[in-house]
Amino acid sequence: MAEPSRGGVAVPFILVTLIWSSTWIVIRDQIGSVPASWSVCYRFLLAGVAMAAFARWRGIRLGIGRSGILYAALLGLAQFVLNFNFVYRAEHYLTSGVVAVVYAMLLIPNSILAFLIFRQPVGRAFIGGSVVAVAGIILMLLHEYHVATVSPDMVLLGAGFALAGLMSASAANVMQGMEIARRLPMVAVLAWAMLIGAGVDALFAFATVGPPQFDMRWGYVAGIGWLALAGSVVTFPLYFTLIQRMGAGRAAYTSVLIPVIAMLISTVVEGYRWSALAFAGALLAIAGMGIALRSKAA
Repeated sequence: MAEPSRGGVAVPFILVTLIWSSTWIVIRDQIGSVPASWSVCYRFLLAGVAMAAFARWRGIRLGIGRSGILYAALLGLAQFVLNFNFVYRAEHYLTSGVVAVVYAMLLIPNSILAFLIFRQPVGRAFIGGSVVAVAGIILMLLHEYHVATVSPDMVLLGAGFALAGLMSASAANVMQGMEIARRLPMVAVLAWAMLIGAGVDALFAFATVGPPQFDMRWGYVAGIGWLALAGSVVTFPLYFTLIQRMGAGRAAYTSVLIPVIAMLISTVVEGYRWSALAFAGALLAIAGMGIALRSKAA
């Protein structure tokens, strides 16, 4: 397969990196006043409607057949239900920057699943880099364990939620490598996936926390808008395009840069407290992912 042109991937890569770096702290502001499941529902309901409107404006048919709807439903369940419900809950207990760093490991399950499903090779350098990255994540979680304002078992619970979300996101990423994903218009698939996901989110929210709740505070409303439009409608088509052009492994280069920016934002906004342990962990995580990604790009 021919290498994608620089112009074809550079702009999507930069936009995805910068926008998703900001979404972690916005998610943090969504937590507390409204149950997480309802916030996730509102985000993807608005995103799905906007994506469908964009498809119609571009003349893209929303009819994708039964197999397409089934594929979109599975994608929506993995990405827009499981992944984000886990992420929002993880940020109840961990700072947004730490959750972003955990998500920097996305390349690892991406590559393992791609090997198991599509037989894409995994080299020794990738394995070594992944081990280094995981060691860095463990150091950062140990720091969080020692300084967190919540009980230590809640820190572990937050880490568990983050890892569960990571695996859900990885499943959705690898689904982009399926043949059906290349046959169907991505915008239409994402519109259906978001709308179906929002419907499942609503059912889950109603069953677990009761009727809809909303916060009319300007920051909450603006946050829903930013997460839905910039953080979802703009970025998911760009990111899934990167996956189809570059592969799930190379597209995950964004996962090295995003936590760096997210940690800087967390330091300024949330007052994240650095220590030698946290600093060493962040360096190991980023260096390890860099090694793993260079091996994938070779």
